[in-house]
Amino acid sequence: MPSLLKKVYRFISPEAEKEEDGRDKWPSRTAFVLAAMGGAIGLGNMLRYPSVVFANNGVQWFIPYFIALFFLGIPILILEIAIGQAYRGGVAVAFHGLNNRTKGIGLAVIMNGYVVATYYVPIISWIMRYFRSSFQSPLPWTGRGQEFYMNDVIRNPDPIPGEMTGSGVTSYVSYAARGMIGETVGWCAFVWLLVYLCMYKGVGVTGRAVYITMGLPIVMMFILIGRSLSLPNAIDGVRLYFAEWHSDKLAGGDIWQAAVGQIFFSIGVGFGYFTSYASYNTKYSNAVQDAVIIAFSNSLYEIIAGFAVFGVIGFLGYKPEQGVKLGTFTVGFLTYPLALSEMPGANVWAVLFFLTLALLGLSSAFALIESIVTMICDSSWGQRNSRVWISTGVILVSFCLSLLYCSEFGFYLLDAVDTWTNNLSLIFVVWCEAVAVTSLYRYVDVVGQVGLPAYVIYNSGYILAMVLGVAVAHSVSAEAGAGTGFGIYIVGACLSVALSKCPDSTPPSFWAKSGLLQKFWWLAFYSANQLCRDLNSVVAVGKNWSIPVVWGPILRYVSAPIMAVTFSFAYPAFYAVRNDPLHIFAFATAHVVMIIIAAGFIVPRAFDIFVPADKLHVGKTFYAPQVVVLGVLDGEETAQVEANSQDTDEDKSTAVFQEKQRA
Repeated sequence: MPSLLKKVYRFISPEAEKEEDGRDKWPSRTAFVLAAMGGAIGLGNMLRYPSVVFANNGVQWFIPYFIALFFLGIPILILEIAIGQAYRGGVAVAFHGLNNRTKGIGLAVIMNGYVVATYYVPIISWIMRYFRSSFQSPLPWTGRGQEFYMNDVIRNPDPIPGEMTGSGVTSYVSYAARGMIGETVGWCAFVWLLVYLCMYKGVGVTGRAVYITMGLPIVMMFILIGRSLSLPNAIDGVRLYFAEWHSDKLAGGDIWQAAVGQIFFSIGVGFGYFTSYASYNTKYSNAVQDAVIIAFSNSLYEIIAGFAVFGVIGFLGYKPEQGVKLGTFTVGFLTYPLALSEMPGANVWAVLFFLTLALLGLSSAFALIESIVTMICDSSWGQRNSRVWISTGVILVSFCLSLLYCSEFGFYLLDAVDTWTNNLSLIFVVWCEAVAVTSLYRYVDVVGQVGLPAYVIYNSGYILAMVLGVAVAHSVSAEAGAGTGFGIYIVGACLSVALSKCPDSTPPSFWAKSGLLQKFWWLAFYSANQLCRDLNSVVAVGKNWSIPVVWGPILRYVSAPIMAVTFSFAYPAFYAVRNDPLHIFAFATAHVVMIIIAAGFIVPRAFDIFVPADKLHVGKTFYAPQVVVLGVLDGEETAQVEANSQDTDEDKSTAVFQEKQRA
């Protein structure tokens, strides 16, 4: 009997296989894709997406949606997966490899994911409360949906409103109740235990868990769709979703902002788990194809799952013109439960619905927590300790932090932290990702070819164009903002080209036709182009898909400006809640990521503790223009490549060898 139990345990919780470099690796490509899909596909797909589409109903919604998918979601997803796989490390290691001064961005990404994880589990706890109640007949929320949600589940007394007069705050919002909600605490502990069991030993056990946490929700989604579409008047909801056209909405900014926000938050870039998960791939996996599969699977799931909610919307007779407004929590805890209570066999469908939500939430929760566990395990200290003990410590600390959201003011704290994490710190961090990797990657080559003044002027103009452009747009008009942004960029580009020295390394094809084009290519495109080439030297081996040459320019000149515009809406929104201490706390906490990024840029050595000693060398820069060299090479190999680079200056080659020998 003991031997049988051991066999069962080893099957359920196997040790991870090892790659040639000694790093754990996924048991299969399918396991990686399902785990990444589990991180991307969560409560936002099932609940947030229908609420956003309902406010912008009609087929025209899919025009900005797919534009955002191709120009924002997929490029950033390719970046996060490719660097994790190529640099064979978590977020901190990968961003250190891109440039020694971008480690702060990696740590800020991890902070985003961890903050979300601490409040994501309490949300799942509320779902489990509904799941438990689904076994009662009649369903306890029948005829009292709002009361059950706020009084039986959330159980947070209303705060005492504050007052504002003009530009000043007369009194602040007060939260008198500070006790704990016992059942929420219990479910929170239970969910954290499940999170622990799904990831405590690494990708070996996670590779088993995802077949359940991602596989079952896919099956149950189709069951729920079948039931929703069979409801009376469900077709009216489907018409709202797929059979109306409102071209006038495309002329407004709301639908475009909503589409960008949905793609951004739905895919889940900026939380670190894609990079962490990809670091456990085999080094030469098909990263680009994986990214496309994950992105399209995420969109396909939420588009199809939308029918389950819109069938219910038609059944309830909701229409946007009636003034009905839906939100993520409204759909999950009010709208759908109301419809469930009116269905024949209500208990069965309630159990299926809330179990689906719980599993979707669970797969996202252990993905979010993976980033910080991988970072600790990658460090020199972590390599000397068991992952099991590291996971245990992280989960215990996380549970303690989650207790804040299990309190009698936890619902309002969760709303505040969720608002400013997603609308402020998350967007800012991913904007930094796009700007940094296309500006700082192998910048020594650019400086060597066109000179430091030209490099500084061009990139200063590029960043100022976004910053001042959105500032003027908010204070004057959108047209004035666009003119300011383009004007600053053009002036900066012209001035930097005029001050550039003539490069001696020839750019490819079209850009080699004149001296001005050569200078502009080095300033505007080299870093992104070289990152694309270097990553392709790893991820595009053999028949693997390669990162397209347009990827870098899209990331730099399309994705980054889109995020700058989206980010700019956060600060005006804070003005309306500046008398709420919970929002003030969350707003201030969101700015910690900016401090981390700045500290990493100014004092990069302070963050070296998060990078293993054998990979500290990969963040060092050297001069080798247009030579394909990925930073994961060891010191001896890097020095050899530098010696064979297009730069034939004997003094530079000698200096390179001396630097690498010292490293």
